[in-house]
Amino acid sequence: MKIIYTTIILWAITMLNLAAFAQGNDSLYRFDATLMGTYAGPKVVPFWMRANQYGSTPLEGASVSFLVRATKEYAFKNYNQALSRESSKWDWGYALEARANVGASANVQLIDAHIKAKYSIFEVKLGRTKDVMGLNGDTLLSSGNFAVSGNALGIPSLNLAVSDYYRIPMFDGLISLKGNLSYGYMGKMYINENKLVLPMEDNRLKTVYHQKSLYGRIGKESWRVNLFGGINHHAQYGSEKKIYGDVFELNTIESLWYVFFGKSYGGIGVPRSKLGNQQGSIDLGMTYDWDNIQVMGYRQNFYDVGAIAKLANIRDGLNGITITNKLFNKVPKKFDWHKLLVEFFYSKDQAGYPWSKRTKSGDEDYYNNFFYLQGWSYKDVGIGSPLIVTANTAKEGQAHYPNDYFISNRVVAGHIGFSGGVSTWLFQAKLTASKHYGTFATSEFGKSTGVIWAPPYKDQFVPVMQYSSYLQAERLLKKQLYIGFKVAADYGKMFNNSVAAQLSIRKSFAY
Repeated sequence: MKIIYTTIILWAITMLNLAAFAQGNDSLYRFDATLMGTYAGPKVVPFWMRANQYGSTPLEGASVSFLVRATKEYAFKNYNQALSRESSKWDWGYALEARANVGASANVQLIDAHIKAKYSIFEVKLGRTKDVMGLNGDTLLSSGNFAVSGNALGIPSLNLAVSDYYRIPMFDGLISLKGNLSYGYMGKMYINENKLVLPMEDNRLKTVYHQKSLYGRIGKESWRVNLFGGINHHAQYGSEKKIYGDVFELNTIESLWYVFFGKSYGGIGVPRSKLGNQQGSIDLGMTYDWDNIQVMGYRQNFYDVGAIAKLANIRDGLNGITITNKLFNKVPKKFDWHKLLVEFFYSKDQAGYPWSKRTKSGDEDYYNNFFYLQGWSYKDVGIGSPLIVTANTAKEGQAHYPNDYFISNRVVAGHIGFSGGVSTWLFQAKLTASKHYGTFATSEFGKSTGVIWAPPYKDQFVPVMQYSSYLQAERLLKKQLYIGFKVAADYGKMFNNSVAAQLSIRKSFAY
């Protein structure tokens, strides 16, 4: 992977230099350099200044950050726009984004590094990208998708996709489809030593990543109503042969087959289960367009180990509604609103109560995994919704089942996001109130893994409230020079109380 990243970086720099010679306003090369000064609490950066930031976060305490981003975008935003003009079906692009933080310590973060190419409706990407997965009203304002929210750094992958909804010519474009298939490498991840059949000095083993999705839309271009639906599936797996030895009989292709279709596998010396750690969501949505306003409603239904097949955990999900002002920024105003997003997140059920519908897989225990000690995470950060909290970000003192990397995945939360403009400033604001109930392992009911039930952990999680707020704004000074600020605050008992503020200046170049 180091060779791949080096190649990407050198190529991006070369393309950026070539971009300097491009002429005219239609060039799609862009370079941004941002200098930021941040003060955060001494123990933790507030929730919304680190959550859903694609891993691009400041240090604790006082720090200075330098962020650079170079991109080459497609000539047309989508396939239908490209068809409306005489142009080649081929297009290509790249992105390179890096961040350096200096404070009490120092680090460098590679946030984005990929190349991409498009032919007709098909796209291929290679590298680390800033992508999310799931259906919601606005990626920037949302509390986060269940499967991939943009909370962690992107997993280096090769991704094949139809990235824009493609209207199938049949039925006059009534049905549109998009989807993707991706394979990546997560590096070495910690495996539960109790699951290692063969003796090993190091329980960190190579882990690969699989992702696929398929989404559909029903509605013609002239319709005011559009219906949406789709499913996404994700898995981290690999190294089973090293763990179980010859008793694990699947080869690489067979393992991929089992993962792709979510099939369970087992045998003598190998407990029967799906390979690795698998989860995703089944999403539904609807939009209605007035002349000046669009309203979108959506729901993400969660699945982890299989309870969704019997609707045993159907109470869990992310519900949201987004109202969009289609006239935003069309006419200069002192105040203008763009989007209002309201979400309700519920993950408390998990088919884990004694009265829940019984399943062979037991309770869902979202993101935690009996095999991978750090569960659904990458580089120590949760990949999915940040409302499900890792132990390393939680306030000390709460009950924590030792094998759980996510200390609280039973959550009830309300969330509001709002964006707009005030005078010459563009702003985004978020406000979240959540109640955390720990996990079923630290509840009075205990947890189940398959048909095995474990009694409650010796310490029980005491439900706590948490409030998190965030405001960011930016304005143009002159000639693509921007100033901005961010403020964030946490109050409650899930995280340490904290306040942070950040000032930034950004220079943008378009060639």
